Amino acid sequence: MTKNKPKIVIVDYGVGNLHSLVKAFQFFNADVSVSEEATIVKAADAVVLPGVGSFEAGMRGLKVRDLVGVVKESADADKPMLGICLGAQLMLAKGYEFGEFNGLDIMPGKVVRFPEAKTGDKVPHIGWNSVYAGKEKTWDNSALRNLPQNFNAYFVHSYILVPDSKDQILGLTNYGGYEFCSIMKKGNVYASQFHPEKSGTVGLEIIKNFIQSI
Repeated sequence: MTKNKPKIVIVDYGVGNLHSLVKAFQFFNADVSVSEEATIVKAADAVVLPGVGSFEAGMRGLKVRDLVGVVKESADADKPMLGICLGAQLMLAKGYEFGEFNGLDIMPGKVVRFPEAKTGDKVPHIGWNSVYAGKEKTWDNSALRNLPQNFNAYFVHSYILVPDSKDQILGLTNYGGYEFCSIMKKGNVYASQFHPEKSGTVGLEIIKNFIQSI
């Protein structure tokens, strides 16, 4: 009997172009769909939370579609999840973009604006940059397995992930003379500040590893 493919749902909460992300998952012939319906997200085997824009707008988009509860429930059940860019930021407890706003609180921590660059680099941070493992950190048994301990990925952001627990930091990046968390992991839940779907073959490898983990 042929095993059914896991159903992957990309959450559409009104913030972001999802086309390139869908294509990245379809590259591996994944059963992927886009939905803003809570019942469909709840029934998925894995959830992807993308997004670009402000923290407050992202949370508002989730709230008006009654998606906050189902996304939190998926994370609490340790269902495979991948938050990307704004989607990663919303997984933290607080965001400080244009005010103070509550996030999904899937991972303890906050989202703050980049500190002033020591090197004259400008914010937003746009383009390719290195993602590397922290001291004594291994990427085994994660979506970064088989990747070099230092690889390039594509970023577009002005705010950064500041987790409460260093144990949840999977990868780090340096910009403007400041080191920040570029990807987090808690169980089967990932929060990636960079865009795997825009990061070439390395990004596709991350997506493939994520699919295989479901």
